[in-house]
Amino acid sequence: MLDGKLLIGGKWKTCDRKFESLNPATGEVLGKACLAGNDEITETVKAAKLAQKSWKRTDVSERAKIIIRIGDELLKRSQELKNLITMEMGRPLSESNTEVRKTSEMVQYFANEGKTFLEGDAIPINPHNFSFTRFEPVGVVGIIKPWNYPLLLPFWAIAPALIAGNTVVFKPSDLTPFVGIEIGKICQDIGIPDGVINVVTGDGLTGKSLVSSDIDMISFTGSSETGKNIMKNSADKLHRISLELGGSDAFIVFKDADIEGAINGAVWGRFMNCGQVCISPKRIFVEDDIADNFIEGFVKKTRELVIGNGLDPCTDIGPMVSMVQREKLKLQVEDAVRKGAMIECGGKEHLTLKAGFYYEPAVLTGVTPDMSVMNEEVFGPVAAISVFKNMDEAIALANRTIYGLGASVWTKNLDTAMSMSSQLECGMVWVNDICTLHPQCPWGGIKHSGMGKDLAKYGIREFVSIKHVNINLGSDKTRAWWFPYGKYIKGR
Repeated sequence: MLDGKLLIGGKWKTCDRKFESLNPATGEVLGKACLAGNDEITETVKAAKLAQKSWKRTDVSERAKIIIRIGDELLKRSQELKNLITMEMGRPLSESNTEVRKTSEMVQYFANEGKTFLEGDAIPINPHNFSFTRFEPVGVVGIIKPWNYPLLLPFWAIAPALIAGNTVVFKPSDLTPFVGIEIGKICQDIGIPDGVINVVTGDGLTGKSLVSSDIDMISFTGSSETGKNIMKNSADKLHRISLELGGSDAFIVFKDADIEGAINGAVWGRFMNCGQVCISPKRIFVEDDIADNFIEGFVKKTRELVIGNGLDPCTDIGPMVSMVQREKLKLQVEDAVRKGAMIECGGKEHLTLKAGFYYEPAVLTGVTPDMSVMNEEVFGPVAAISVFKNMDEAIALANRTIYGLGASVWTKNLDTAMSMSSQLECGMVWVNDICTLHPQCPWGGIKHSGMGKDLAKYGIREFVSIKHVNINLGSDKTRAWWFPYGKYIKGR
């Protein structure tokens, strides 16, 4: 059984209070991790502040060398990391392997490009006066990340925060604490200075304590409701915040699209990671001329998905991460059926896999705007399909949500694609593709899907303060607008 400790100032420390981490495929206890409280948070932030004094003075090239070693170490430990991810949150090994690889790529990207991204701009004023900007670290960054990508999402913040000269206090999800602890071990093993990265495990109260502590910034990924609470709790101390929150993305298929490609993209996009993805296409809109063919093909491919333990290489769909998540999903499906939706397939607990938190991927048709599956974030393997008649209706349906994370448009007409991309109210649009991730491209949403950006140069600049420096090299002893004002009065 795994035994989790806290990483504080370069030392692993235990605590009296513990909580269990379960394997969602079997319901078995994987181990017990520390439940950090106010005292541990205070100690950790103090250690991070002390370490930040020297870390920010470390040349960015030296910081980059350390970050590169982290990326290399992730690949070296890919086998144990992917197994741990799968055992702790349930996803198939192939998806866990992709997460490890993508994380390493992203870490290396920030290490290689960080110095360029942190270069300020020269601002010419006149021959004797010029200005420039400097990007300086914020200080100590509290990073709170979810369970659905327990390695990738933390490093989205950790890598740019560190390269910019900040130190980090990282709180992983209480559903995946041991992946978070492994992040701390990797950073320690490659020689990162003590206190530069700290790991505190715990529950929601631990996160609230971190938000209320003497940190300088919070980077959070998770539900919109929790994001709002973080904003409220950060208000008194005016902490900087970056929030990547929930989504209810639209997947829009026009009649001129490659239907087979759209079906394949929709099935993978909706059901990868058992549908537990913020950017997953949760609302699928299909033009009426092709709706019957699309639904038939979508249902067929959904029924072919192999459900099982993620450690089995043949598994397509693993368990949901917890019983709580599964029960919430069941209520959303029941609401839709009660209001007239039809279940084309799935929509129930797996009959033979009863030990874990399995749920058969469901396809709903006949959905209407008043159903919770169209208004709330559906964080599980449920696809809601509806039909539209023209572009204007598709735009109206897609934008009828409080969320604005991403959207996917399927068409062979470039004019249609460009028009849709400009009118959809979201932070990202894919055309004839879904959920592609490149570290060079910014990631983030609008409306209730959050504020701030991850990845690219925009991601690293979330973790800096912009300082303006003005230098005057002229020989003038005074300025026309300086005292005394009366010197400009006639006759004086």
